[in-house]
Amino acid sequence: MQISKNAVVTLEYTLKDNEGVVIDQSSGDEAFAFIHGIGGIIPGLENALEGKQVDDALSVTIEPEEAYGHRDDAMVAEVPVDRFEEAGEIQVGMQFQTAAEDGSARVVTVVKIADGMVTVDANHPLAGITLNFDVKVLGVREATAEELEHGHVHGPGGHHH
Repeated sequence: MQISKNAVVTLEYTLKDNEGVVIDQSSGDEAFAFIHGIGGIIPGLENALEGKQVDDALSVTIEPEEAYGHRDDAMVAEVPVDRFEEAGEIQVGMQFQTAAEDGSARVVTVVKIADGMVTVDANHPLAGITLNFDVKVLGVREATAEELEHGHVHGPGGHHH
């Protein structure tokens, strides 16, 4: 079976930046599973996987436009430290969920603490980075009706209810 819309794809991957530093990887018992064509992975990787099948291996470079976008300085803000009173001791690298202007949830990362202010960044941590994937397709199958309804894979490599 070839990878196409609504197929469950299981794969191993290694993700590196342009300097060859490993950012993330998934293999063996930690293989990654997703439903193809519903926006569960970045567009550049999804496009590269279209039509592939079990045992196919590929290396693909994905520019920010087809990954997590470019960094947007407007998504960095300073917030008074007292807005974090309930969180305890704030440290650089901590992440918090907040409401975006449209009401959706947005994750922000603390990048600086100084002079009673906390600088938070709502950019995705991989925004602005060219991504280099080495991928091997381990499995391709049709998604079940329940998986399509829930929008995620069930079982190994996926969600467990």
